[in-house]
Amino acid sequence: MISYNPKDWFTFIFRFHKSDTFRALLPMIIAICIYSGVVAWFEVDFLKMENDSKLKNLSIMHSLLTFVISTLLVFRTNTAYDRWWEGRKLWGTLVNSSRNLAMKMNAILPEGKRDERDFFLSMIPNYAFTLKNHLRSIVHEEDIQENNFFKRTELKQEQHNPNYIAKKIYEQVEMLHRDKTITDQHLIYLNNELMSFTDVCGACERIKNTPIPYSYSLFLKKFIFFFVMSLPLTLVFSLGYYCIPVVAFIFYVLTSMELIAEEIEDPFGKDSNDLPTDSISKNIRKHVHEIFNYTAEKI
Repeated sequence: MISYNPKDWFTFIFRFHKSDTFRALLPMIIAICIYSGVVAWFEVDFLKMENDSKLKNLSIMHSLLTFVISTLLVFRTNTAYDRWWEGRKLWGTLVNSSRNLAMKMNAILPEGKRDERDFFLSMIPNYAFTLKNHLRSIVHEEDIQENNFFKRTELKQEQHNPNYIAKKIYEQVEMLHRDKTITDQHLIYLNNELMSFTDVCGACERIKNTPIPYSYSLFLKKFIFFFVMSLPLTLVFSLGYYCIPVVAFIFYVLTSMELIAEEIEDPFGKDSNDLPTDSISKNIRKHVHEIFNYTAEKI
């Protein structure tokens, strides 16, 4: 995710970042310019059409369709942003649940239970890292910390690593309950944090695995394409060859909205505008270590 100052307008206007849609659209913008130039030459110089040509009346269609395409793009971007924001709220929930579970286990476990304290010290952040990697469909063993009850090689045999980490945490809590370190009352108020881990994972998977319906996305792309391709047919009568940059700019604006929506509707990847799950996971590990009174050098 890009960090920036939203009040720095001058820098925004003249900055071309690698995530700027202009870079991705440049080949298509050039093609649209060539197409618009050919249409302008064909109508003005070859056919020598006059301003009273019936093709000029197509501008009425564009005026009517402008409202429709604007409404569709607003709905598209709002839907994509809702998915991005919901993902951010879910990871905020994971941060809070991790802190709460760490604070409760730090208070419950006596200092003599060093192995058990080390287990939760490593496994609570491990869940965030495995979830991050799971949502990206990758495995990074170097992200995972080991302890006396868990080795990172165990994850190689599992298909759903977050579930496995959650299962190990549940098993450890149940073992501590059986040996009376954790009482029945402790078990009740630990349950909310334990359940929230899997709830967050399931909600994130829902966002990732349920894209915008194919028919809707296909229709919007076709609509933008045919809308832009028909613009030079009418604009050439009022703008002449100046319709070339005008059509290219309209294409850039409309298509950029669709590209931005495509990027943020799956907010868990590595795109420039995706959620900073790497830094969130590192912060969870940092905060859990602080709660268990570990110094930064041991993280």
